[in-house]
Amino acid sequence: MSIPWDAYREVAPKGAIELLFRLAERVRHRRFLHINASRYGGGSPETLTRLVPMMSSLGIDAGWEVIVGDPKFYAGVHTLERVLGGGDGLLTEELVRAHAEAAAENAQKLSLEADLVMVHELAPLLLARHRPARGRWIWRCHTDLSRAPRRTWHLLRRDIERYDAVVFSLPKFAQRLPLPSLIIHPSVDPLSDKNRDLTRAESQKLLDRLH
Repeated sequence: MSIPWDAYREVAPKGAIELLFRLAERVRHRRFLHINASRYGGGSPETLTRLVPMMSSLGIDAGWEVIVGDPKFYAGVHTLERVLGGGDGLLTEELVRAHAEAAAENAQKLSLEADLVMVHELAPLLLARHRPARGRWIWRCHTDLSRAPRRTWHLLRRDIERYDAVVFSLPKFAQRLPLPSLIIHPSVDPLSDKNRDLTRAESQKLLDRLH
């Protein structure tokens, strides 16, 4: 995938692209691995589809692995997402166990060796139970945890603390943790279709659809 770096200079702050190239030189030949639960859709897949090729273009050894599981695993993750967002749901022992078993099975199949591993979202969170001795691990939280029930948060926190750092999208989404917490806003490609200007006709069509 060819990266149009000159086009990014038109939308990025002055000197940002040059800074990226200088930083990339410092980590050249290091392994940077992303892990999430899907290659398609919004959220982290939308970001990684663009981000991983960009990192490779900068000379970084970038990889992307995807965790998979059975229906109980996905049901548990969806329930956990709802409960953490303040919605209804019962996180049963069976669903918690299915989440843990999926993490153990995927840890045996996926190549987790890297200098830096960034785990996205809740589905692969428990992989940190099986992290190799080498490398730093970061959990990238795309979820608003500000309304997380105390019991569920206590259950989640034990696994979050296995990481070396956490990244939240907004300060108000975060919870207090005894490890470094960073704020990085959602990294949607500024040159993607989602961020392009709409024509007048497209704008009117969208407004008509939304009544």
